[in-house]
Amino acid sequence: MNIQEQVDHLIDTRPGKELLTPVYDDPAYPIVDGLIYRSAGTTATYMILTDNGRIIVNTGMGYEAPHHKRVFDAICPGPTHYIFTTQGHVDHVGGVDLFKEPNTKYVAQANNPAHQRDDKRIQGLRMRTAGIWFDMLGTDAQRIYKENPGVSMAQSEPMPDILFEDRLSLTIDGLRVDLFAAVGETTDCLIVWLPDHKIALVSNLFGPLFPHFPNVNTIRGDKYRFVEPQLATNRFVRELRPEILVTGRYEPIVGAELIEASLERLHDAVVYVHEESLKGFNAGVDVWTLMDKIQLPPELRVGQGYGKVSWAVRTFWEEYVGWFKLESTTEFYPDSAPAALAELLDLTGIEAALERAEAALARGDAPLAIKLGEAIAQRESDNARVRTLMADAHQYLLDNGGDVSFWENGWLRTELARWSEPAS
Repeated sequence: MNIQEQVDHLIDTRPGKELLTPVYDDPAYPIVDGLIYRSAGTTATYMILTDNGRIIVNTGMGYEAPHHKRVFDAICPGPTHYIFTTQGHVDHVGGVDLFKEPNTKYVAQANNPAHQRDDKRIQGLRMRTAGIWFDMLGTDAQRIYKENPGVSMAQSEPMPDILFEDRLSLTIDGLRVDLFAAVGETTDCLIVWLPDHKIALVSNLFGPLFPHFPNVNTIRGDKYRFVEPQLATNRFVRELRPEILVTGRYEPIVGAELIEASLERLHDAVVYVHEESLKGFNAGVDVWTLMDKIQLPPELRVGQGYGKVSWAVRTFWEEYVGWFKLESTTEFYPDSAPAALAELLDLTGIEAALERAEAALARGDAPLAIKLGEAIAQRESDNARVRTLMADAHQYLLDNGGDVSFWENGWLRTELARWSEPAS
């Protein structure tokens, strides 16, 4: 295979949502035997060995940390000289308190405390909707608790001992480590670079699936992720010329040429969508049309199991222009569409509206069928025919590409289950 075919193979063998189901290494998996070990979970945790101890990179959720610590301790129980978190998300910082020893220094990029505060502000919203995408029954948590009795599973909200702005160089038991500030999923990302080994630990810097189109805005809720700093980060990592790229999910990417080609493909795909979006905005094309029309050319194909091109187009509009679409006076005011549809239902009647919705689904326009179905359900939520329509429309979307993206798949399956249940 030539190098571009190797990138295609990488995309095809990392298809999306399947790789986001946590799989826990036991024992810890050697990334580089005698140097770096992985304990996978919601996001993988890594242990870097030094002559007289260890460094921990990311710590998992609080409930996962006892598992990570147990499998790492079996190889090297410490001392833990440093903890690095590659970003401030809860699945990176949650186990800091469990891993931290009296002499351990927790290091993070300077924006980490602000990012943790941002996460805290919308914690209630995220917890309310988390079950759409994540196991809220605590299946893994219960198993880990039984396997590690008496070990704290509390979620940490840690304050770093050391914060740095741009770069921090350390020598730990003779091991040279450079930490570089970066922007990716968050503004507090950091890259762990082992210059003597040409290894970059980037975790979810480019998203948890690599190489997949980045989520410039996440469906579960987060601040927008501005594209220019992400592109600069991509170029910076390529300048390092890593020979091993250690990501937050799945196996590391090995080989400087493959890493370069993958990052270049990802960079150019994002640039293409960004520039095409701006061309469309400036030409007066509405955002909904652009979401439908802008597609990656074959030579820039990347995965869309996490972020999607169409979602990025909409996010770019809102980043540059804001929430106003320049289409209707009603955008200035609370959404009147449900009331307008209810008025039209009064004119057409439920039966005629249902026929129109079913016809829309029959010709493959599931979003229109859902919009009409939602309006009907506001009047008759227990109508068996409308519930069948809504279930069938969500199934249609799943069967026609909606099962590729982790986020889209989770939402569609949740809605399918809701409409498939008998009316209460």
